[in-house]
Amino acid sequence: MKELLYLKDNQLKHLIEKLFISYRETFSDSKKILDKYSIGQAHQKVIHLLSMYEGISISELLKKLKVTKQSLNRILKDLIKLEMIVFEKDNLDTRIKHVFLNEKGKKIFSEIFEIQKKRIYNALLDSKSEEVLNFDRVLNKIING
Repeated sequence: MKELLYLKDNQLKHLIEKLFISYRETFSDSKKILDKYSIGQAHQKVIHLLSMYEGISISELLKKLKVTKQSLNRILKDLIKLEMIVFEKDNLDTRIKHVFLNEKGKKIFSEIFEIQKKRIYNALLDSKSEEVLNFDRVLNKIING
């Protein structure tokens, strides 16, 4: 473990490259499905978050994605045209809209998830429990800065 305390710039560059490549490969697995529905990775990110946070508000979705209202609006309009999402006004504050995947949206998410799950599942299955837990901790530290 001590050797990690002395990571050289070159080692960090290789780690960043591996993060990039693992992201690229995980998301390229679903490319055929995205193409089938004429949507892209930005749509996939929104669909994924809608599956995780059912009924999320637009403002919370903006915070999670860290995109502009204009960018999110474009994606949501596409998903509306494809009849994948529905909106509901908040019961207490009608200015707040909550977004949900409808049945078609859930089906498409499921198709995407099933193909991505294979790569992640196989990598985790081929790892020791301690490695999986440590990997998760490191990812959380990267995410949280």
